[in-house]
Amino acid sequence: MELSYTTYGSGPAIVLIHSGGVDSREWLELIPLLARSHRVVTYDARGTGRSPAPQEPIDLIHDLSELLDHLQLDRVTLVGHSIGGEVATNFTLSYPERAQHLIVVAPSLTGFAFSDTYTGWMQQLNSLAPDIGRMIQFSLAGPIYQTVMASDYRDFFIEMHTEYFTRVFTEWRSFELIWPQPPAVERLEQIAVPVLFVDGTVEWSDMSNIAEAFKRVPRTAFARLEGADHMIPLTHAKELAAHIRSFLEATPNRN
Repeated sequence: MELSYTTYGSGPAIVLIHSGGVDSREWLELIPLLARSHRVVTYDARGTGRSPAPQEPIDLIHDLSELLDHLQLDRVTLVGHSIGGEVATNFTLSYPERAQHLIVVAPSLTGFAFSDTYTGWMQQLNSLAPDIGRMIQFSLAGPIYQTVMASDYRDFFIEMHTEYFTRVFTEWRSFELIWPQPPAVERLEQIAVPVLFVDGTVEWSDMSNIAEAFKRVPRTAFARLEGADHMIPLTHAKELAAHIRSFLEATPNRN
């Protein structure tokens, strides 16, 4: 297995898929809360943390499938944050027999038409390349990081963000992502497993529209955390864990 991964605890398996801009350390507060009753798996996506940098187009769904095969996990609960939620959603659509529950935390969504506000901000960020320092500074000042940047996790978040951008621009040889087709936004009705959608109130307006799209999934519950920004797993781990536990208890694993 190429990717760096760690497992904690025992019981039904939960796989945590981290956001872009950070690595699997973003789950440090959530892990002990879930590992009391579950086997928790975290991993660094290709090019982040301790995993190797991509040298060719990146297939994040295939990477996750290979990790589960390596760990001999047939069916799991998936918890994905941001692009990790996008990965978890696409994996559930591609391998429905392997997902028991799908939990998405402030997710992105393949095929979703983002607003001019968001795309304009991303264009500004990308225009600063390859000046890593300016990119990091601009990104950290983003409206979706207000809560974490005012929290005790500020320095830790800056550290992860800096390591991420540095690796991207010094080690990555490919930036192309391979996603299943048709896009997930066109196939959400096909998701048959129970879904929990979690977001915060300090977010791009697009997140509300993504939540609206997830209402097309037959078995979806929603939770919104007051005052939380995009980095929910760091600043609101206890609340997130409580919602996850309640959701799993209300929708028992199928055999």
